[in-house]
Amino acid sequence: MIYRELAGLGKKRLQAAGLEDADTDALILFEHVTGIGRGRLLADGDREASERETDRYELLLEKRAAHIPTQYITGRADFMGLEFIVDRNVLIPRFDTEYLVEEMMRVVEDGASVLDVCTGSGCILLSLMRYKNGIKGTGTDISRAALDIAQQNEEAIFFSSSAKSSRNKGLHNIDSLSEDVFRGMHISVDWIQSDMFEKVEGSFDYIVSNPPYIRSEVVDTLMPEVREHEPRIALDGDHDGLRYYRTIAKEAGKHLKRSGRIFLEIGYDQGQSVTELLSEHGFTDVRVLKDYSHNDRVVTARNAQDTQHLPKTYY
Repeated sequence: MIYRELAGLGKKRLQAAGLEDADTDALILFEHVTGIGRGRLLADGDREASERETDRYELLLEKRAAHIPTQYITGRADFMGLEFIVDRNVLIPRFDTEYLVEEMMRVVEDGASVLDVCTGSGCILLSLMRYKNGIKGTGTDISRAALDIAQQNEEAIFFSSSAKSSRNKGLHNIDSLSEDVFRGMHISVDWIQSDMFEKVEGSFDYIVSNPPYIRSEVVDTLMPEVREHEPRIALDGDHDGLRYYRTIAKEAGKHLKRSGRIFLEIGYDQGQSVTELLSEHGFTDVRVLKDYSHNDRVVTARNAQDTQHLPKTYY
């Protein structure tokens, strides 16, 4: 079978399975197997596919038709222009979460210390560290398996052969370094297996979290790709979706510097509830930010009233 026919077969198989993005998923899996993307397919479509390629592609199509997410099949997910390793131990990074990182990038200064609670794949913290300079990052998760994936992602993004030429591995003491040395530098992340803040020590300039926030009764109504394959522990926020925000509101202030700021991803209908929780526990300057779809997506607050360093657009 030639490549063009094989790719067409994939599209038809996934369409027959009722998948909404059958064309896109089929091409992603095709490129994963053959190394041939959409552009090269136009030029090389008449080439004969090997028996191994055909068999492997059909196997992956069967998995996708069974509603296994494409990212878990390929083991890769795109986020913030970077490629992250993922498996069933971590939530698949969402486009919505990119808005959280983008908002942090506007505020977080080079050399800041950042704590990422419920880090999962590490996509939030590592993206921030990739695009800022000299960030001192700490990531926590209750799942050891998730932290293993986060560590693999750190290695791939910062310590791979392509990254070594522009980054210094394993730098920890940066207090005496000049601002110029921050440029292109990566400081190894401190990955901690911890139930929220249980094993966290010290204080940070910024705390970020995308905790489980879906109500328990809603999790079972989600599309099969999510409810049957993504880790429930990363989705289920208890009966009202607010369980982890309560812990964050209560404990985060103990680990945030006096004028430090917290950034939280929330569900579209949780802005008021999370605002009230943070306010009740002494956070000030609480703001709810809408994403590109005009849904409430991020709540940000300060440990003590101090707005002089915020961009004007935050006022």
